[in-house]
Amino acid sequence: MTTGVPEPVKPPAAADDTNAFVRMTGSGDPERHIVIGEGARPVAGRGKVVVRVEAAGVSYAEVQMLGHLHPFPPAFPFVPGYDLVGRVVETGPGVTDRYVGERVAAMPRHGAWARYLETPARTLVAVPEELDAAAAVALITNGVTAWQMLHRLARVRPGDTVLVHGAGGGVGSLLTQLAVHHGLRVLGTASPGKHEAVRALGAEPLDYRTPGLPDVVRERAPGGVRAVFDHIGGRGLDESWAMLAPGGTLVSYDSSVAGYEPGQWFRPHVPALRRTVHRWVARRLGLTHGRRMSMYYVKPGKDFGADLATLFRLAAQGVLRPEIAARHPLDAASVAVRALLDGRTVGKHVLLP
Repeated sequence: MTTGVPEPVKPPAAADDTNAFVRMTGSGDPERHIVIGEGARPVAGRGKVVVRVEAAGVSYAEVQMLGHLHPFPPAFPFVPGYDLVGRVVETGPGVTDRYVGERVAAMPRHGAWARYLETPARTLVAVPEELDAAAAVALITNGVTAWQMLHRLARVRPGDTVLVHGAGGGVGSLLTQLAVHHGLRVLGTASPGKHEAVRALGAEPLDYRTPGLPDVVRERAPGGVRAVFDHIGGRGLDESWAMLAPGGTLVSYDSSVAGYEPGQWFRPHVPALRRTVHRWVARRLGLTHGRRMSMYYVKPGKDFGADLATLFRLAAQGVLRPEIAARHPLDAASVAVRALLDGRTVGKHVLLP
């Protein structure tokens, strides 16, 4: 290993110097607008590396992008893919060659649905060799979201009761496991077909379509719950707020895009933003009994790498068991997105380029 800053490490000539990738071409049905393509393998620029992708995650962000309803959408056509696990095969100028051969995780937000990806070296997080690639990729966007909402936003202590909406989903299943590990009692909403899986995670399942859900929750937790984690948004945020105990926290971390027209990218997020502002004002006026509401959006930052490393360690210890809904080849990306749209699966869909 060199100690200085070398010239780029060029990979040896190989039969896989082309790059297969998935492109999203427009808004609409995944079967029509998610297509496979092929091009030249990327070359690492200054401060960047090329990663051969082992696994790439499929998330609700891609569903939002397909509907042109994501708050930060790339322009069509583009290569989707929020997160990945892979191995560095080339470094660019300004990057030490120690990265070559290293197994890493990254969250580029788009571009991961490919055999190779160029990405900044400074964003990489080391991945333990013993971790399954699909399990590891499930911990990047979903896991960091769950960890930071629970440990950096919600004010919870062992023995508290919390409510996790979508407890069978990619984020919800990890959030439920982390909360149970933290000594919390978890009420988890899900469709009836997922109740057995939610119960196996350590939560008490509830049907999210139950009329008068706040009253049902109050029967289970008469004083209210200490935190609610809401991935739906809209008017349901009012019900989530009604479930809180004094001093509790409502965390809104996504918004359903059902019923919105393509291109209305901001409208699904307006209800959460409006309610966050209103409740902040009410809290300043002393009208909320210490309750508060926060919006959360995962992003790389000073805590991202440390939190992801903690999640990898918990998974290696067997504390976390990421739920993998299915593993798909790259050319079945549209199948994975369709499964998310249909909402019948538990856990994370993963592409294996």
